[in-house]
Amino acid sequence: MTPAIDVARKRSIEHRVHEYGHDPGNDSYGAEAVEKLGLPAETVFKTLIVSLNTGQLAVGVLPVSSKLSLKRIAAALGAKKATMADPLEAERATGYVPGGISPLGQKKRLQTVIDKSALDFATIHVSAGRRGLEIELAPQDLGTLTGAVFDGISQ
Repeated sequence: MTPAIDVARKRSIEHRVHEYGHDPGNDSYGAEAVEKLGLPAETVFKTLIVSLNTGQLAVGVLPVSSKLSLKRIAAALGAKKATMADPLEAERATGYVPGGISPLGQKKRLQTVIDKSALDFATIHVSAGRRGLEIELAPQDLGTLTGAVFDGISQ
């Protein structure tokens, strides 16, 4: 069990956990989940950590097939600018290693924006806190658990 799964269980959120054998030589974590679990790419979401010009870190959750718009996530969070966070800083803040960062159960609760395309689906898949482990849940439940806002952050 990971902190991400623990959060969903403790809050009695309906979810399913999907596990697959992660190839340590593969650093396309989201694409690997799509391939190995046989899921539609638009329902598998990646978790990216950004650094805002305010000095705060924040979380963007978007489809693995999309690219994050740094301008859009900054605007969604009321900041002027966002850059990708340093991987070590992201690991320290979340408690998860890159490729296994979950929007759930992070050590430090960060502001979170979920791409509004998530609302097109009954359930989406996000990292469950370990490479090779995904959690499937309703996007509204993910929003509730993370205190997220939904906005268009993909480009």
